Amino acid sequence: MGVITDNLDLWRDALVGTLILFVGGGILALVLGIIVGAMRVSPVPIARGVGTLYVNTIRNTPLTLVFFGFAFALPPLLELRIDPVQLGIAALGIYTATYVAETIRSGVNTVPVGQAEAARALGLTFGQVMSLVVMPQAFRSVIPPMMSVFIALLKNTTVAAGFSVVNLGSIRAYLSERGESQMAVILWVMVIFIALVLLLSWLQRRLELRWKVAR
Repeated sequence: MGVITDNLDLWRDALVGTLILFVGGGILALVLGIIVGAMRVSPVPIARGVGTLYVNTIRNTPLTLVFFGFAFALPPLLELRIDPVQLGIAALGIYTATYVAETIRSGVNTVPVGQAEAARALGLTFGQVMSLVVMPQAFRSVIPPMMSVFIALLKNTTVAAGFSVVNLGSIRAYLSERGESQMAVILWVMVIFIALVLLLSWLQRRLELRWKVAR
Protein backbone atom coordinates (compact mmCIF):
# COMPACT_ATOMS: atom_id res chain seq x y z
CA MET A 1 0.00 0.00 0.00
CA GLY A 2 2.97 2.30 0.48
CA VAL A 3 3.30 2.58 -3.30
CA ILE A 4 -0.05 4.41 -3.26
CA THR A 5 -0.09 6.17 0.11
CA ASP A 6 3.37 7.65 -0.39
CA ASN A 7 2.50 8.96 -3.87
CA LEU A 8 -1.12 10.02 -3.64
CA ASP A 9 -0.49 13.13 -5.73
CA LEU A 10 0.75 11.15 -8.73
CA TRP A 11 -1.97 8.50 -8.44
CA ARG A 12 -4.64 11.22 -8.25
CA ASP A 13 -3.34 13.03 -11.33
CA ALA A 14 -2.97 9.76 -13.25
CA LEU A 15 -6.49 8.59 -12.42
CA VAL A 16 -8.00 11.98 -13.27
CA GLY A 17 -6.07 12.02 -16.55
CA THR A 18 -7.38 8.59 -17.47
CA LEU A 19 -10.97 9.54 -16.64
CA ILE A 20 -10.72 12.78 -18.63
CA LEU A 21 -9.45 10.89 -21.67
CA PHE A 22 -12.13 8.22 -21.26
CA VAL A 23 -15.08 10.57 -20.77
CA GLY A 24 -13.98 13.11 -23.38
CA GLY A 25 -13.06 10.47 -25.94
CA GLY A 26 -16.24 8.52 -25.19
CA ILE A 27 -18.53 11.50 -25.74
CA LEU A 28 -16.78 12.39 -29.00
CA ALA A 29 -16.84 8.76 -30.15
CA LEU A 30 -20.54 8.36 -29.33
CA VAL A 31 -21.62 11.54 -31.13
CA LEU A 32 -19.41 10.98 -34.17
CA GLY A 33 -20.14 7.24 -34.21
CA ILE A 34 -23.91 7.79 -34.30
CA ILE A 35 -23.51 10.22 -37.21
CA VAL A 36 -21.22 7.88 -39.15
CA GLY A 37 -23.41 4.88 -38.32
CA ALA A 38 -26.41 6.70 -39.75
CA MET A 39 -24.39 7.56 -42.85
CA ARG A 40 -23.49 3.89 -43.26
CA VAL A 41 -27.18 2.94 -43.57
CA SER A 42 -28.24 6.08 -45.43
CA PRO A 43 -30.07 5.71 -48.76
CA VAL A 44 -27.78 8.43 -50.15
CA PRO A 45 -24.81 6.78 -51.95
CA ILE A 46 -22.42 9.65 -51.22
CA ALA A 47 -23.16 9.49 -47.49
CA ARG A 48 -22.66 5.72 -47.47
CA GLY A 49 -19.41 6.09 -49.37
CA VAL A 50 -18.02 8.73 -47.01
CA GLY A 51 -19.04 6.69 -43.96
CA THR A 52 -17.48 3.53 -45.38
CA LEU A 53 -14.26 5.34 -46.29
CA TYR A 54 -13.97 6.84 -42.82
CA VAL A 55 -14.59 3.55 -41.01
CA ASN A 56 -12.30 1.44 -43.19
CA THR A 57 -9.48 4.00 -43.13
CA ILE A 58 -9.40 4.85 -39.43
CA ARG A 59 -10.31 1.41 -38.09
CA ASN A 60 -7.51 -0.24 -40.10
CA THR A 61 -4.95 2.29 -38.88
CA PRO A 62 -3.10 1.47 -35.63
CA LEU A 63 -4.14 3.74 -32.78
CA THR A 64 -0.51 4.72 -32.20
CA LEU A 65 -0.31 6.10 -35.75
CA VAL A 66 -3.51 8.06 -35.18
CA PHE A 67 -1.88 9.58 -32.10
CA PHE A 68 1.25 10.38 -34.09
CA GLY A 69 -0.86 12.21 -36.66
CA PHE A 70 -2.62 14.30 -34.04
CA ALA A 71 0.52 14.97 -32.00
CA PHE A 72 3.04 15.76 -34.74
CA ALA A 73 1.16 16.47 -37.98
CA LEU A 74 -1.95 18.38 -36.93
CA PRO A 75 -0.39 21.18 -34.78
CA PRO A 76 2.08 22.31 -37.49
CA LEU A 77 -0.66 22.07 -40.12
CA LEU A 78 -2.99 24.30 -38.10
CA GLU A 79 -0.09 26.43 -36.84
CA LEU A 80 -1.48 26.10 -33.33
CA ARG A 81 -0.16 24.82 -30.03
CA ILE A 82 -2.79 22.34 -28.87
CA ASP A 83 -2.93 20.86 -25.38
CA PRO A 84 -1.80 17.19 -25.37
CA VAL A 85 -4.91 16.17 -23.43
CA GLN A 86 -7.15 17.67 -26.11
CA LEU A 87 -5.17 15.90 -28.81
CA GLY A 88 -5.49 12.65 -26.87
CA ILE A 89 -9.25 13.05 -26.56
CA ALA A 90 -9.55 13.81 -30.27
CA ALA A 91 -7.40 10.82 -31.29
CA LEU A 92 -9.25 8.40 -29.01
CA GLY A 93 -12.66 9.76 -29.98
CA ILE A 94 -12.11 9.68 -33.73
CA TYR A 95 -10.58 6.20 -33.57
CA THR A 96 -13.24 4.71 -31.29
CA ALA A 97 -16.03 6.32 -33.33
CA THR A 98 -15.42 3.76 -36.08
CA TYR A 99 -16.26 0.91 -33.71
CA VAL A 100 -19.26 2.79 -32.34
CA ALA A 101 -20.49 3.34 -35.90
CA GLU A 102 -20.23 -0.35 -36.77
CA THR A 103 -21.97 -1.28 -33.52
CA ILE A 104 -24.77 1.16 -34.31
CA ARG A 105 -25.03 -0.19 -37.85
CA SER A 106 -25.38 -3.75 -36.55
CA GLY A 107 -28.11 -2.56 -34.17
CA VAL A 108 -29.96 -0.80 -36.98
CA ASN A 109 -29.94 -4.02 -38.97
CA THR A 110 -31.81 -5.77 -36.13
CA VAL A 111 -34.78 -3.41 -36.50
CA PRO A 112 -37.43 -4.88 -38.87
CA VAL A 113 -37.37 -3.13 -42.24
CA GLY A 114 -41.16 -2.84 -42.17
CA GLN A 115 -41.02 -0.34 -39.31
CA ALA A 116 -38.81 2.06 -41.28
CA GLU A 117 -40.97 1.62 -44.36
CA ALA A 118 -44.12 2.34 -42.35
CA ALA A 119 -42.54 5.47 -40.92
CA ARG A 120 -41.54 6.68 -44.39
CA ALA A 121 -45.08 5.95 -45.60
CA LEU A 122 -46.33 8.35 -42.93
CA GLY A 123 -44.19 11.07 -44.48
CA LEU A 124 -41.27 11.08 -42.04
CA THR A 125 -37.88 12.10 -43.37
CA PHE A 126 -34.83 9.83 -43.13
CA GLY A 127 -33.57 11.80 -40.15
CA GLN A 128 -36.90 11.48 -38.36
CA VAL A 129 -37.13 7.77 -39.12
CA MET A 130 -33.66 7.19 -37.69
CA SER A 131 -34.07 9.36 -34.58
CA LEU A 132 -37.68 8.50 -33.69
CA VAL A 133 -38.13 4.90 -34.86
CA VAL A 134 -34.91 3.06 -35.65
CA MET A 135 -32.25 4.39 -33.24
CA PRO A 136 -34.26 3.94 -30.00
CA GLN A 137 -34.75 0.26 -30.83
CA ALA A 138 -31.22 -0.19 -32.14
CA PHE A 139 -29.67 1.14 -28.95
CA ARG A 140 -31.46 -1.51 -26.88
CA SER A 141 -29.87 -4.32 -28.86
CA VAL A 142 -26.34 -2.90 -28.87
CA ILE A 143 -25.80 -2.22 -25.16
CA PRO A 144 -23.45 -5.22 -24.58
CA PRO A 145 -21.26 -4.70 -27.68
CA MET A 146 -21.28 -0.94 -27.14
CA MET A 147 -20.04 -1.39 -23.58
CA SER A 148 -17.28 -3.63 -24.93
CA VAL A 149 -16.25 -0.77 -27.20
CA PHE A 150 -16.06 1.61 -24.24
CA ILE A 151 -14.11 -0.90 -22.17
CA ALA A 152 -11.60 -1.06 -25.04
CA LEU A 153 -11.54 2.75 -25.07
CA LEU A 154 -10.74 2.79 -21.36
CA LYS A 155 -7.75 0.51 -21.88
CA ASN A 156 -6.65 2.42 -24.98
CA THR A 157 -6.19 5.57 -22.90
CA THR A 158 -2.82 4.16 -21.85
CA VAL A 159 -1.52 4.81 -25.38
CA ALA A 160 -1.69 8.54 -24.62
CA ALA A 161 1.09 8.01 -22.06
CA GLY A 162 3.60 8.01 -24.92
CA PHE A 163 2.45 11.45 -26.03
CA SER A 164 3.01 13.56 -22.89
CA VAL A 165 -0.42 12.89 -21.37
CA VAL A 166 -0.42 11.98 -17.68
CA ASN A 167 -2.60 8.92 -17.01
CA LEU A 168 -2.40 5.47 -15.47
CA GLY A 169 -0.28 4.31 -18.38
CA SER A 170 2.47 6.80 -17.55
CA ILE A 171 2.58 6.53 -13.77
CA ARG A 172 5.08 3.66 -13.82
CA ALA A 173 7.75 5.90 -15.33
CA TYR A 174 7.15 8.65 -12.78
CA LEU A 175 7.19 6.32 -9.80
CA SER A 176 10.32 4.52 -11.00
CA GLU A 177 12.11 7.86 -10.64
CA ARG A 178 11.06 7.86 -6.99
CA GLY A 179 12.51 4.41 -6.49
CA GLU A 180 9.23 2.53 -6.27
CA SER A 181 8.95 -1.10 -7.39
CA GLN A 182 7.79 -1.12 -11.01
CA MET A 183 6.13 -4.51 -10.57
CA ALA A 184 4.08 -3.22 -7.62
CA VAL A 185 3.04 -0.16 -9.64
CA ILE A 186 1.97 -2.28 -12.60
CA LEU A 187 -0.08 -4.56 -10.34
CA TRP A 188 -1.86 -1.59 -8.76
CA VAL A 189 -2.59 -0.11 -12.19
CA MET A 190 -4.07 -3.48 -13.16
CA VAL A 191 -6.25 -3.50 -10.04
CA ILE A 192 -7.54 0.00 -10.79
CA PHE A 193 -8.39 -0.91 -14.38
CA ILE A 194 -10.19 -4.06 -13.23
CA ALA A 195 -12.24 -1.96 -10.79
CA LEU A 196 -13.14 0.52 -13.55
CA VAL A 197 -14.11 -2.29 -15.94
CA LEU A 198 -16.28 -3.89 -13.24
CA LEU A 199 -17.99 -0.52 -12.79
CA LEU A 200 -18.71 -0.36 -16.52
CA SER A 201 -20.03 -3.93 -16.43
CA TRP A 202 -22.36 -2.97 -13.57
CA LEU A 203 -23.57 0.00 -15.63
CA GLN A 204 -24.19 -2.32 -18.56
CA ARG A 205 -26.36 -4.61 -16.45
CA ARG A 206 -28.34 -1.65 -15.10
CA LEU A 207 -28.96 -0.31 -18.61
CA GLU A 208 -29.99 -3.72 -19.90
CA LEU A 209 -32.43 -4.15 -17.02
CA ARG A 210 -33.89 -0.68 -17.41
CA TRP A 211 -34.31 -0.89 -21.17
CA LYS A 212 -35.72 -4.39 -20.92
CA VAL A 213 -38.44 -3.13 -18.57
CA ALA A 214 -39.05 -0.17 -20.89
CA ARG A 215 -40.03 -2.55 -23.67
